[in-house]
Amino acid sequence: MRSDRIKKGLERTPHRALLYGTGIPKSGMAKPFIGIASSFTDLIPGHIGMRDLERSIENGVHAAGGYPFMFGLPGICDGIAMGHRGMHYSLPSRELIADIVESVTQAHSLDGLVLLTNCDKITPGMLMAAGRLNIPTIAVTAGPMLTGRYRGRKLSFIRNTFEAMGRYRKGEISRSELQECEVSACPGVGSCQGLYTANTMNCLTEAMGMSLPSCGTALAASSEKRRIAYESGERVVELVRKDITPRKIMTRAAFENAIMVDLALGGSTNTVLHLMAIAHEVGVNIPLELFDKLSRETPHITSIEPVGDHYMEDLHWAGGIPAVLSRLKKIRNYNTVSGKSIKKIIGGVDYIDDKVIRPINRAYHKEGGIAVLKGNIAPLGAVVKQSGVSPNMMRFVGKARVFDSEEMAMRAILGKKISAGDCLVIRYEGPKGGPGMREMLAPTATLMGMGLGKSVALITDGRFSGGTRGPCVGHISPEAMEGGPIALVREGDKIKLDIPARKIELEIDDRELEKRKKDWKPLKAKINEGWLARYAKVVTSANTGAVLK
Repeated sequence: MRSDRIKKGLERTPHRALLYGTGIPKSGMAKPFIGIASSFTDLIPGHIGMRDLERSIENGVHAAGGYPFMFGLPGICDGIAMGHRGMHYSLPSRELIADIVESVTQAHSLDGLVLLTNCDKITPGMLMAAGRLNIPTIAVTAGPMLTGRYRGRKLSFIRNTFEAMGRYRKGEISRSELQECEVSACPGVGSCQGLYTANTMNCLTEAMGMSLPSCGTALAASSEKRRIAYESGERVVELVRKDITPRKIMTRAAFENAIMVDLALGGSTNTVLHLMAIAHEVGVNIPLELFDKLSRETPHITSIEPVGDHYMEDLHWAGGIPAVLSRLKKIRNYNTVSGKSIKKIIGGVDYIDDKVIRPINRAYHKEGGIAVLKGNIAPLGAVVKQSGVSPNMMRFVGKARVFDSEEMAMRAILGKKISAGDCLVIRYEGPKGGPGMREMLAPTATLMGMGLGKSVALITDGRFSGGTRGPCVGHISPEAMEGGPIALVREGDKIKLDIPARKIELEIDDRELEKRKKDWKPLKAKINEGWLARYAKVVTSANTGAVLK
């Protein structure tokens, strides 16, 4: 066992003394040492229920003959960090989480890992570490939140808080109704109720085979989730004994399946960044173009909030990820942490709710939820959630309204200075320029709430929350801070968006673009101190997953 490095031999007498100091019995020294990496925190609704799950995992590890050691990881709630300096830290925290898991695991020679996670950057950060370390690992995603209720209506976080701000500003709802939304939209434990980044990544973790069947959708408040946590604790000990490691599971086939599930669900565009970053750690090449290739072959078969009116609870009770996989024709086969192959898991599906997970012949769209666009404004690519774009906005020509930060754009939106036919350009918000590639949820949700979601487009070198809907194009590469063409756009320029043709173009001639490029000078760095200043120096472009050099 790896843990023999710290517990066997005369020269490890001091090490054993410290281990005994933790309370481990002598019998525990002969058992596999299992690290439980927990991102419990009182700050995030998706994580406040993890204490119960920690106990369930510990019990499972003990029952299977392992010895568990808990250690903590930081967590950032993207919703709370949104719209201010805090959002600069969200994507960079993915790298910190991966590094912490690696550091603790290597320093203490753990034999296996259980990753207890749930929200946005925390799940991909943990999976990046799993791929890097390549020791037996299983993920337990803590699960989605139940919907809220207000006067007989279901409530959810994005529609009933972010979009409600725009509706209130427009005069459609009263101050008291807005306040009721605040109190009722998030009724308790769990990741927010729709296919935002947290729940999308949790579904894809299951699809890749890194968590047990149904883990991606089982509700946070349920006893089912506790049973999954217990079984995961048991299972990781078996993975150690059989030396089943993440690189044996997260193969090219697993990533392709995960991408197809994302496309079929119409999930968050952030998964493009995260899947590429995880693949980078396991040595699998996942180019940006693969997402678009598979999108043309994969129909969009669910309509879950924020795009539709179903929620994660509906997806779970409709059959969950095994049911979604069973609908898809070109599924790749591989083994999972459960010990079953993907095809065996699919073979066990005996019920699918057709209203929630549509058959292929009744798909919402023939193509998947994500499209990759290219053009003179994004020569290395850009990403759009096409499943959330209304048909009349799939092709659009708009007048550029240029802002060098999210805050500047928000002032214009709330000041009612944005009109139908405008194309908002929010730049210097990429991985380097942000730094940290902030999510633009506040501008997009406010536009939707103010009734501009079907007449105004938004493009950015930043990114979007999984809660975004509308004609919003992100991840534009190269970013403005690197001198990408988005930095050369001027107020009043015409920008053409053609999603079916996968095109995004700045309608000026090449000579004018070259002239502007010669005159361009980068903005002064927005943050010059601390971790983010270091991050900006080593982070790569969005089209490579925004990994660190």
